[in-house]
Amino acid sequence: MAGHSQFKNIMHRKGAQDAKRAKVFTKLIRELTVSARSGLPDAAANPRLRAAIQAARAANMPKDTIDRAIKRGAGGEDGANYEEVRYEGYGPGSVAIIVEALTDNRNRTASEIRSAFSKNGGALGETNSVSFMFDRVGAIRYPAAAADAEAMFEAALDAGADNVESSEDGHEVTCAPDDLGAVREMLEGRFGTPEHARLDWRPQTTVPVAAEDTAKTLLKLLEILEDNDDVQRVQANFEIADDVMERLSA
Repeated sequence: MAGHSQFKNIMHRKGAQDAKRAKVFTKLIRELTVSARSGLPDAAANPRLRAAIQAARAANMPKDTIDRAIKRGAGGEDGANYEEVRYEGYGPGSVAIIVEALTDNRNRTASEIRSAFSKNGGALGETNSVSFMFDRVGAIRYPAAAADAEAMFEAALDAGADNVESSEDGHEVTCAPDDLGAVREMLEGRFGTPEHARLDWRPQTTVPVAAEDTAKTLLKLLEILEDNDDVQRVQANFEIADDVMERLSA
């Protein structure tokens, strides 16, 4: 299993107890606002906004909160002007990390991300310092209940996707970036709105992290980055042995 998926699975299992609802809502509101601003404020005509609304509903966000965020993004209310920013660097064990953020203050966010790296055995690099080790892909995610693995695979293949990974946590469909819109539309017509449909980063190879102390520090860094209000997504190219991962997630 790829490192970024291992980390996501750990955080998913912990999430119900550990995640603060306010932090989750903050990230979702920013995505709703930026999605509405980057396209039409109509979910039927804006796939990114449609996926953001779906994620907000899944988190039990009140409808009026969703509507206010969309209105703000569409220019109906004054609000912060969020920018999409990417940070790249290395974590413990020479693991490459990409951090995507939505921020209304680039200086603040850069300072916080740099501090997180430096205090946890890593170093923030320049733009494109690690992204060459990742592939840019279209990623579409459905819950496991949306379909069985065979039905999802066949539908994704017919839609022109490159790969499907199915597990008890859900279905992850990947495709070429230019094909994301077409694949999403075909899958949406059969299985409904996905949990997300976006451009993502996937590591070309993974870095083995064998030492338990190194793995612990790496996961701490990733958790701190994920917990930052400005950070939307974190991707990393590590691989940790199952026995080490079990001890760390116990």
